[in-house]
Amino acid sequence: MTTNSTHNVAQGSAYVGVQAGVISGDVHNHHHAPPDPRLTPQGDFEAGVRYLDRFLLDTARKHIERAVTRGYPITARVQFYRLVALLSGRTQRQLEAEEWRRLLAIWGDPPDLDERDEWTLGLRAILWLLNSDDTAAPDAVTKELESLPPHQQVYIFNHLDGLLEGASRNGLWGKSVAQAQQQRTARDRLGRAWKFFHPTPIPPRTRKVVPAVIAMSDRVKVGVGGALLLLGTGKLTMLLAVNGDFGGLFGLYGAAAGLAAFGVGGADRHFRHRRRRAKDGELRPPRRRHAEARPSGFAGKIDRLFTRYFARYVPEGVASAQWLAETAGIRRYLRNEVVDAYREERVDAERVAWLVRYLASDVRTRWTQGTLTAYRQELRVPLSIWLLQIAGAIALTTGIVWAASAVFSAAVLPGTLWLALAVAAAVTLTRAAFRIVAERRRVIADNAHRAAEQARRMEAYDRWVAKLADKPSDAEMAAWLECDRKVITDRARRQFRLQPNQVVAHAFLEAPASSARKRRADDGPWRYTHYRLLLFLLTEDGVRQIDLELDFRRAAQHDTQRLNYRFHAMSAVRVDGLALRKPTFHLTLNSGETITVQVTGTDTEPTERNEDPSPVTELTIDASGLRQTLHVLEGVAAEGKDWVRLRREQADDRLAELSRRTSGLLD
Repeated sequence: MTTNSTHNVAQGSAYVGVQAGVISGDVHNHHHAPPDPRLTPQGDFEAGVRYLDRFLLDTARKHIERAVTRGYPITARVQFYRLVALLSGRTQRQLEAEEWRRLLAIWGDPPDLDERDEWTLGLRAILWLLNSDDTAAPDAVTKELESLPPHQQVYIFNHLDGLLEGASRNGLWGKSVAQAQQQRTARDRLGRAWKFFHPTPIPPRTRKVVPAVIAMSDRVKVGVGGALLLLGTGKLTMLLAVNGDFGGLFGLYGAAAGLAAFGVGGADRHFRHRRRRAKDGELRPPRRRHAEARPSGFAGKIDRLFTRYFARYVPEGVASAQWLAETAGIRRYLRNEVVDAYREERVDAERVAWLVRYLASDVRTRWTQGTLTAYRQELRVPLSIWLLQIAGAIALTTGIVWAASAVFSAAVLPGTLWLALAVAAAVTLTRAAFRIVAERRRVIADNAHRAAEQARRMEAYDRWVAKLADKPSDAEMAAWLECDRKVITDRARRQFRLQPNQVVAHAFLEAPASSARKRRADDGPWRYTHYRLLLFLLTEDGVRQIDLELDFRRAAQHDTQRLNYRFHAMSAVRVDGLALRKPTFHLTLNSGETITVQVTGTDTEPTERNEDPSPVTELTIDASGLRQTLHVLEGVAAEGKDWVRLRREQADDRLAELSRRTSGLLD
């Protein structure tokens, strides 16, 4: 056999995983974390079963085999899951020599079998699938599998539908695809899948009320002004009383009553004026350009959320540019509130997205209903306050004139001095009192506003939490994705006009699309809203490849590229970037064309809990199908068309050995 010369160079942190012409045989890129000492052997095994349900096959095998090594009792159930994990998603010719040895070892240490045990039936079914040949009747296959309990049938159809050969495989594949097509949108996937990508929302917060800020000068003015006013009023009273001028006294105390009425009405009007001016300031666009927040920081992300949602929640009949211009002030005010409320903690901005969305929607609703400036009506000075202040001003003016006339008649010089002192003290006291009263009432009004706003936001939060209550689990996401794979594989097979038994092996490679958002469960890999998928179908005479994008939330896909090439057209296969936990797959053809896929995107970024990203990256690589794709393509790149023949011969020899070792179990 002639092998094309290849030359690849790994530089920096690059790692050559597979290179045709240089490396051949079995290549395994396993980077497993050490066992968790907190897990018992039983816990290890059950964790493996859960990973198997999520199609994290390498991780599932690791946990299940480690549980057996640590002494977990070998039962029919344990052997069933060991075999499913080992054989999942592969044809007989895709099994490596090491995996065949493990398969023989599993069967070489059989548990005590109870004919009445359902797991014994499952073991026999797997063995029957392995030993079936091209002559097996499709009806016999269906009958055999339908005799299994439903939960075991699920494992057979989801994991082991590639083990059969000939017409039987065609029949099992057809039933498996029909089941996948039905389950692809089951459990309301189209209505629930998007919820997986929304993080747990953080409860609402509102801007803290600033405590009353009263200037020391105002406190002094009220204290000193009040004392001087009392002193001046007292001296004037004594002066008028000595002269027996009761009319003057009446005028003096009438002026005092007018001052009180004027003060009450004026303080209320002053508060309303300041309150309205502050509210207007919330709506007024900023006069100067603020410094741009760092895009990768919390404030920068909040900026983008406000821009996105205000651009989305535009009132009907209003141009987007006009809407954004008119709401620039309130948008900036609310943005600052959210940033100030959450910035002190390490909060993922996406957890606050629900609040930004609610605020944008609320502004639109109030703008549409005309209540965005309703405070102006609420803060209008009532007629009663105007009347009170006018009446007080009249009483004050009249009383001062009357008292002044009496004082001048009694004693001009001392009376004038005491009257001037009382008037000056009253003016100083009143102005300072207006500011103090307004500030104290501002605190009361802010607390009331904050309580009402917090209640409204909490209602919105509760609605959003209730909407996310049926968020799918990672296992559901994995099951839907596996159904996608199967349906896509069958569609590709039909496009290339291949029968299922003409596919010698197949492999999927998954990576995030450029537009993808990502999210993960606590112990799961990254899942993406949009995937880039590479599907390789290996036949007797070459490779059929489809490059496509999958919109996971809508269960919709479209092809971006289709390729056909013979085995000898493959020049090299490699993976680099493993040291940086950013594995990138490269497939090079003799034509010079290179197919490159960054398998995990930017999955090395830390989580909000500041976890080590390495285990997450390992799970994501496991879910991506990278290792299985390497196992398939490395042999093809190294051996060309002979790979098919050699794998068939090896599989036949190994199946014969398996049949000899397990002949008694089929009786």
